[in-house]
Amino acid sequence: MAKPQSSAPAVLVAVDLVILTLRESQLHVLLIERGIEPHVGRLALPGGFLKHVEEDLLDAAHRKLAEEASLGANPPHLEHLSVYGTPGRDPRGRVLSVAYLAIAPRLPEPTAGKNASRACWLPIEGALSDEVHLAFDHRQILADGVERARDKLERTALATAFCGSTFTISDLQEVYEAVWGVRLDPRNFYRKVQSVPGFIVPAGPTRKAESGRPARLFRPGPQMTLRPPMTRPSPTDKEPT
Repeated sequence: MAKPQSSAPAVLVAVDLVILTLRESQLHVLLIERGIEPHVGRLALPGGFLKHVEEDLLDAAHRKLAEEASLGANPPHLEHLSVYGTPGRDPRGRVLSVAYLAIAPRLPEPTAGKNASRACWLPIEGALSDEVHLAFDHRQILADGVERARDKLERTALATAFCGSTFTISDLQEVYEAVWGVRLDPRNFYRKVQSVPGFIVPAGPTRKAESGRPARLFRPGPQMTLRPPMTRPSPTDKEPT
């Protein structure tokens, strides 16, 4: 007698993207305004369901990056963040969201993709404030993505993903200040950066400054893990000036 076949529960799979960049010295996230139900009119992270059962998750993330942020096949930084699957997170059924964190410098004004009324860059402080009610569980996904970036700035060379191909140490300090939400003393920061072998390397000519001496240019070095780490000050700490 043949054994009865077990029926697997119906589960939908989506990808969601936390896309971060610096705009006017502030950390921003890309959000879209949903043009369809559920949560029509509310802001959300860009993302969507897989196109078909054969689509790879990473391919889906790259597809959404191209559609929502005009990023090609090789963004400066893209990593898996986490999986979100709490029952009831989506009124359309049981939906698993595979979230990715993407970081790139100087991203352009976004264009709303399919099923979105508009797309915009919003400062992180505003996006995570009580005034903004993100759709689904996207507030948690965004908070997790920002904390991942803040943590990795201490231990890895992730900060250079926010910069262009060449940058000054002041540019790099701007990244740390924007992502961590603190002010750093330039002299201390310079010493810390220079104390990490292979973090950044000289990149030839200098950049003309509006005042003072021209600033030296650097590019990312070969070292991806920072030893010693760039320790994040607590919000209550104040660096000496």
